[in-house]
Amino acid sequence: MTSSYATDWSVRPLGDLARVYSGGTPLRSVPAYWNGSVPWVTTTEIDFGVIRSTRQTISDAGLESSAAKVARPGTVLIAMYGQGKTRGKSAILGIPAAMNQACAAVEVRSDLSAKYLLHYLAAHYEAIRALSNSGGQENLSGEIVKKIPVSFPSREEQDCIAAVLDDADSLTVRLEQLVAKKQAIRQGVMQQLLTGKTRLAGFTGPWRDVLLGDHVSYVRTVALSRAQLDDRSPVRYLHYGDIHTRSNAKLNAANELMPRANSALLGNAGRLQVGDVVFADASEDPDGVGKSVEITGVPSAGVVPGLHTIAARFDQNVLANGFKAYLQFIPAFRQALLRLAAGTKVLATTRSFVSSVAISLPEVDEQRAIAVVLDDVDAEIAQLEAKLFKARQVKLGMTQELLTGRTRLQDLESVK
Repeated sequence: MTSSYATDWSVRPLGDLARVYSGGTPLRSVPAYWNGSVPWVTTTEIDFGVIRSTRQTISDAGLESSAAKVARPGTVLIAMYGQGKTRGKSAILGIPAAMNQACAAVEVRSDLSAKYLLHYLAAHYEAIRALSNSGGQENLSGEIVKKIPVSFPSREEQDCIAAVLDDADSLTVRLEQLVAKKQAIRQGVMQQLLTGKTRLAGFTGPWRDVLLGDHVSYVRTVALSRAQLDDRSPVRYLHYGDIHTRSNAKLNAANELMPRANSALLGNAGRLQVGDVVFADASEDPDGVGKSVEITGVPSAGVVPGLHTIAARFDQNVLANGFKAYLQFIPAFRQALLRLAAGTKVLATTRSFVSSVAISLPEVDEQRAIAVVLDDVDAEIAQLEAKLFKARQVKLGMTQELLTGRTRLQDLESVK
């Protein structure tokens, strides 16, 4: 953990600035030790925020029988080990709580702001993870935590920096909550409109059952590895991995950055057209089954469907352009594909699976109207996600500037 800091800042090991200790776990075999009045933190609850409640509690007897200790509010916790990305994460207690032995509790001295420390540790998360021991299990330890170098200015400047970064965090949290709320609304709207439970004004005609196989042809795909693709060739290439990672169900291949493929490698692969639906044909989890994009634009040099994709060209008199993107969200369609995929090692979608699905659909005019409503909701979410991305980038920039002293808060009183 090395960086350049303002010359008037001190750099000290965390153990010189705080009391560092770990917790403990009462015996699971003694029921009387559990479900008491003492909140008990595990590393899964440490995630760069304020801990105001815990999933588990222990009793006073459990506390006394183990190495667990109750830490006061304002104590910073560091996950010393845990699954996946848990190790190295930090949080601050908003309540008195005990913790297990995988958590390091950091009670700061008066010259170090706990909130400042939390921002500092979060900014150095990857560097802290890299300090782990190199044994069979890469973990942090109390001694490693004590040696974490902490750079800090005066307590007054620490408080100001923490206040500014807290405000930036509050903005991102509000935007995250708003995005989540809009996504929940979107899910509800789709459930209503794509099943006919709610009809748009002016549409009263009956829906009809359609066997998709009677109204589809398939475009020939070409399987190329990532190593065979480039960023210079004129022909765009749609890889199944790029479908899985998209949040937008529509793809304008003429405008978006995409991998390219040399024409010599394409053989007799088909070229996609506006209105084609391209499915990823394999998924490691149920959420990815049926994941697809509708093509809304193509470049003059063309775009080809690639590895592990199914490119379906549906009759526009049965499935309207614009509505096809939402086919994957129709409950009956997803449930049919999930049933068919259940017996495969990797959850698979095939042409025959798609063709075998029968679903109830409205007339194309109603499909277009539904698509307009859903497009508007998607556009609103996309705008919020863009604001959220910008807010996160601003916070990142502020963190890099303020926690190194490259940018100073000149008028400390104005930001308190």
